[in-house]
Amino acid sequence: MRILLVAGEASGDAHGADLVSALKARQPQLDIFGVGGPALRAAGMQTLVDAATIAGMGLFEAADKLTALLRTYRALTKILRAHPPDLLVLIDFPEFNLRLAKVAKHVNVPVFYYISPQVWAWRKKRVHTIAKWVDLLAAVFPFEPDFYSAHGCSVEFVGHPLVGRVRPTRSRADTLRLYHLNPVRKTIALLPGSRTQEVRYLLPPLLQATTALGEGYQFILAVASTLDRAQIETTVRAHSAVIRVVQGDTYNIAHAADLAVVASGTATLEVALLERPMVIVYRLAPVTYALARLFVRVPFIGMPNLIAERQVVPELIQSAVTPERIATEAQRLLTDAQAYSVAQDGLREVRARLGEPGAAKRTADLIFNLLAQRQFSRAE
Repeated sequence: MRILLVAGEASGDAHGADLVSALKARQPQLDIFGVGGPALRAAGMQTLVDAATIAGMGLFEAADKLTALLRTYRALTKILRAHPPDLLVLIDFPEFNLRLAKVAKHVNVPVFYYISPQVWAWRKKRVHTIAKWVDLLAAVFPFEPDFYSAHGCSVEFVGHPLVGRVRPTRSRADTLRLYHLNPVRKTIALLPGSRTQEVRYLLPPLLQATTALGEGYQFILAVASTLDRAQIETTVRAHSAVIRVVQGDTYNIAHAADLAVVASGTATLEVALLERPMVIVYRLAPVTYALARLFVRVPFIGMPNLIAERQVVPELIQSAVTPERIATEAQRLLTDAQAYSVAQDGLREVRARLGEPGAAKRTADLIFNLLAQRQFSRAE
């Protein structure tokens, strides 16, 4: 059996790796190939294209990836038409993947979507495209099944894959000691994003906020695995010599911190699962943001707030992402015990709503059922 899998970004690479591991645990001989990153390669997938070459952010920021996107699309459509796999598995990355789904259906290759597009947030009309071209959706947020099924999509809730993955590997005290941080002082973790463009917009106000907060706090910056640590450390050192810069230990850092300042995205869910109060920040190129506002139809931008259906933690958007506002929100949570406790209670509720661990295994079961149906139809 051959499975073509496409995961276009870092978070998709991690979720895809768990899924591939679950699939191969049941059928080691599965031939899984496609687009992914280091995690998928380590899990046993043959990566024809590295996800880093096509990942982008926003409408204009992705322009420099256009040539690579077109080249990848042509290569994958050629495979679908000339050597059709038994299944196409898509992970997030909707602008690219929904086009590929259409090609797959035209050549009678079933389509499975994991980490479904967030069409409930913006460009809702795409749900009709999904209903037409996708055979089965594996939903990871609790509110998604009702939305998708109401629009004619075949959907199953599998829980969020991060629930089983996000956990610290050492105690808070050990992490503070490892990075020479004072256990008595309040620690603030800075998570400026996993994409270069995000960091470009968010890192300067985050660093300036550390100055606004003053010497009563200590700071540690978690660098995503997709970024150049040396480049970020150079920027940080130009601002402060005392901010710790660490790569590859985000969960332990967030767990050890009293508060995190986090770029909107997957990291907000990871910090929420660690039950760590946070300030969510979100900033794009002005033109990209102006266009996004025309389409986005959700009350919050932070996933913890969307899942809780209320503002559990503060979020600062675009022009509100200033050093002063970041410092004010952070200080409010760190100096108001009741506000801090309410935020933690809300994050525990978010964790409960995301389901039990084992999303990858449940998703693998759905995929094997789909493959079995395909084999049965071929036999007929």
